[in-house]
Amino acid sequence: MQNLFRAIRLTFRYKFSIAASIFCALLISVLWGGNIGVLTYPIVEICLKNDNFVDWLDRKIDENEKAGNELRGKITALEGELEAEPEKQKSKAIEKEFSSYRDELWWNDLYHFVLLRVQPTVNRFCPRDPFLTLVMIVAFLLVGTLLKAFLTILHTILSARIAAKTIFEIRNQMFRKIIRYEVNYFSQEGISNVMSRIMGEVNSLSLGLTVFYGKLIREPFKMAACLVGAAMISWQLLLLTLIIVPVAAYFIRWLARSLKRVVRRSLEQAVLLFSRLEESIRSVRIVKAFTTERHEFGKFRQTNHWLYRLSMKTAKYDSLTNPLTEVLGVLMICIAVLAGSYLVMNQKVDICGIPMCNAPLSQTLLITFFALLAGASDPARKLSDIFTQCQTAVVAANRVYELIDREIPVVDPPKPIRLSRHSKSIVFDRVSFHYKPELPILRNVSLEIAFGETIGIVGPSGCGKSTMLSLIPRFADTTAGEVRIDGVAVRDAKMRDVRQMMGIITQEPILFNDTIMNNIRYGSPFATEAEAVEAAKNAFAHEFIEKELSNGYATIVGPGGALLSGGQRQRIALARAFLCDPAILLLDEATSQIDLYSEQKIHEALAKFIGKRTTILVTHRLSALTLTDRIVVLRDGVIESVGTQQELLAQSPYFARLSQIEQNECPK
Repeated sequence: MQNLFRAIRLTFRYKFSIAASIFCALLISVLWGGNIGVLTYPIVEICLKNDNFVDWLDRKIDENEKAGNELRGKITALEGELEAEPEKQKSKAIEKEFSSYRDELWWNDLYHFVLLRVQPTVNRFCPRDPFLTLVMIVAFLLVGTLLKAFLTILHTILSARIAAKTIFEIRNQMFRKIIRYEVNYFSQEGISNVMSRIMGEVNSLSLGLTVFYGKLIREPFKMAACLVGAAMISWQLLLLTLIIVPVAAYFIRWLARSLKRVVRRSLEQAVLLFSRLEESIRSVRIVKAFTTERHEFGKFRQTNHWLYRLSMKTAKYDSLTNPLTEVLGVLMICIAVLAGSYLVMNQKVDICGIPMCNAPLSQTLLITFFALLAGASDPARKLSDIFTQCQTAVVAANRVYELIDREIPVVDPPKPIRLSRHSKSIVFDRVSFHYKPELPILRNVSLEIAFGETIGIVGPSGCGKSTMLSLIPRFADTTAGEVRIDGVAVRDAKMRDVRQMMGIITQEPILFNDTIMNNIRYGSPFATEAEAVEAAKNAFAHEFIEKELSNGYATIVGPGGALLSGGQRQRIALARAFLCDPAILLLDEATSQIDLYSEQKIHEALAKFIGKRTTILVTHRLSALTLTDRIVVLRDGVIESVGTQQELLAQSPYFARLSQIEQNECPK
């Protein structure tokens, strides 16, 4: 519940909407209780007795005045008895009776005062014909109902606005936090988990907030209006009727716990289902190539079946809510009918010596009491309908704030050292890194790279090449040792300063579903179109953009650049890096999955570009190493050898074997 309250606290920013919503709910509750009172008491007491308001009010004033005089006489008599009664025990009994009559007189005088105040208005505006009186009551009822309907619409819109504005802020908070997560989080936890929470759980929370400022405020007010009206008739009888409320509270608490547990498991299973769906669709080429559609369907069906079973559990608990509420409501009405009928039929004011009212109840008052109880049961039923939604919102809030509250391991230091454009060196000083201590990825790696030098990193898969590269822009932090740029440890500098001086090109070039121009200018939004075109020319991308694409630089590349070939995507990514004019260029297998023509073009572009900057490239292709000044052989997280190609052929058996394999694969 604590996290749901955090979301509710966010809504307090919209004070006007909340105040207007509560005001509407109060008016709705008054009209709800008033309509029930208008429909019951005046019709039964006046219209069905062929009477009118004017004559009825005159009689009531006379009856009330007589009752007041009788009470004053009894009080005067008791005052005399108190003065004459010396015995303390009898004196207490007389004082109790005296106090009861005095309270009754106070209410009688108040009622008499109200009747006298409204008498001139009633005499002026109310008809004396019984049927016209009924017409007037029905007209008031219709106007009240129309006004209540209008206020209900307004209240619903206000509730939705409060929820929508709050969810807007929560989604912004989530994205602002998630976009700062370390890169490895998404590969470990999965994108589907994050997307499910941003969309699915946030939608459930939105529904919960709408319910909170909607029915959860409006219906209790309506219920309270009816219960207050019933209490004005006989609060003691109302308490007797509500004696089973603690039992209802116990069952509701049990249902809440059970629902919360099942809903949490359902949301987790929904994430798994979403993950299966995403994985199968992303891998559809492999699925079709190996004809494993049936296997994938089996995995999906199993996950979907578990979600179905959890949904049925939720439905089972949810199905208990309405019948439980109905049974308890009917039980309350039965208690009220039995107790109230006993008082009216026997004209008593107590049950087994327990006082129920100050004066015997009339049939009209008892019928009105029953109507008000029935009026209170309808809001209770509506509240039971939203029970599952509220529990879902509680679980959703926990999962949403779990992401928002997660600590980010890679953050800016409290007092960052200003880092100017790289001009000296990059140093790996006894660097070690691991995700799990028992599985080290890098171990005591030391390497110095001078400014302007081009370094190649080779080694078998999983030896830590890409990890080593990712430590420079602080996509992750070292677990031991440090990486320094121009003598400043990257963890002591501002991440923005570190990353703005770098251009990064990965094995899978990342393009956005936008125009080619906007993709090239993505890292340099203030660059001119002419500068972007020049960067494309330097990356040997301008020719295919102009000649092969119908819309040129305005061509939409599709999701992830799907409408372009691998080589085209890679050259667009290269142009984007060139436009940033980075001091440090990082290439992670940038030419491993493209054709020879594209690779040749990229090598030509890099040869012209890398001269004035430090370049580090991870590759399996020795052809790319012709650009390097030195090569690092990394094996099992440890630097095995460093040197030129000729030196490594003599020093490193691994590099010599790699060179031999590539020569054998090259066509004669």
